[in-house]
Amino acid sequence: MAGLSRHVAENRRHWDATADRWVVAGERAWSRAEPTWGIWGVADADLSLLPADMSGLDAIELGCGTGYVSAWMHRRGAAVCAVDISAEQLATATRLAGVHEITDIDWVQCNAEAVPRPDATFDFAISEYGAAIWCDPTTWIPEAHRLLRPGGRLVFLGHHPLAMVCMSPAGDEPAGMTLQRPYFGLGQLDWTEAIEDPGGIEFNRTVSGWIELFDRTGFDIERYAEVQAPDEAEGQEFWMPAEWSQQYPSEQVWFLRKR
Repeated sequence: MAGLSRHVAENRRHWDATADRWVVAGERAWSRAEPTWGIWGVADADLSLLPADMSGLDAIELGCGTGYVSAWMHRRGAAVCAVDISAEQLATATRLAGVHEITDIDWVQCNAEAVPRPDATFDFAISEYGAAIWCDPTTWIPEAHRLLRPGGRLVFLGHHPLAMVCMSPAGDEPAGMTLQRPYFGLGQLDWTEAIEDPGGIEFNRTVSGWIELFDRTGFDIERYAEVQAPDEAEGQEFWMPAEWSQQYPSEQVWFLRKR
């Protein structure tokens, strides 16, 4: 863990310090019979991030947090490895695995930009607000490609870049109807000095920037989803107002396959 880059070290500190905030949500997700995704809890039937049957697949979750996505994959038959930079998050994940009597998920504390596993180990990789936003995509996307076997799939969900350009750089107000930062050149978003709720360091790219990175790395795009808040959503989730997210995409999902 020595010699970490600034964003990795800062994000480890942030998630270790705030892990207790996510315990209750993790407990709910572990107990859920069917997956739901993102800040609006969109049903898997509508997004289909996971194959219905994962029997015989070797799967990895990149930035697993409390580990509920790994649990969902395990229940669908996959052999699962789950990695996270935060020891405190992994402590919650392993405790909940014990509660649910799941003993064979391989929990690994590491940076998802450098996973200590051999090339071509996995058939399927996924990230929901893990590596998807907290790791440098120019590093973790090639790392995911390395870990996958030919034909293996990578699926990840995170903030839509449009949502990010409508967020206050000072982190003192929710997404609004005016542009707050340039779209071109969108890259690192540093929330460590946010006024209301200091956070870690996130990453995003323009849509064309994502596409160029995937092609250069060796991924083909199978599908792309822009996530809309459901009609019944109200209030605000993680600085995203429901009203905003019913008109504009607050999240995106990329479905990729290794060439």
